[in-house]
Amino acid sequence: MELRNYEAVFILTPVLSEQQTKDTVEKFKKVLTDNGAEIVHEDAWGLRKLAYPIKNKNTGYYQIFEFKADPTAIAKLELEYKRDERVIRFLTTVLDKHSIAYNERKRKGLLGKKKETTPQEEA
Repeated sequence: MELRNYEAVFILTPVLSEQQTKDTVEKFKKVLTDNGAEIVHEDAWGLRKLAYPIKNKNTGYYQIFEFKADPTAIAKLELEYKRDERVIRFLTTVLDKHSIAYNERKRKGLLGKKKETTPQEEA
C-alpha cells in the first residue's frame, strides 16, 4: 500500500516523572515503527498549560510525531493511545502537500522570513 504523511499530537498527564514520560514517548514511537511507519520528525513541546482542564489537569506534556505510514497503522496507534491511561488527549491528521511544505520550512527555520525575489519577478 501507499504510504501517506501524518502528524500525530498527544498530550500526556503532567504527573509523570521525566523517565516515565520518555518511556511513554518511546512506546508510541515503537508502535509506529513496528507497523512500518517512517518517522520524519519528532518534536517535544514539553509541559504546557492546557486551554481548558482535562481530567482535572491544567497542564500536560505535548509530543508531536510527523511520519509516513500505511493507513492501517493509524488504527493501531490510536488504539494504543486509548488503552494508555497516561494519554489525556491525542489527534492524528493526514498531511497534504501544503502542510508537508510548511513543516519542512518550519524545521529549517524559514517561517516568517520574506522570500527573496529576483529583479525579473518584481517587474
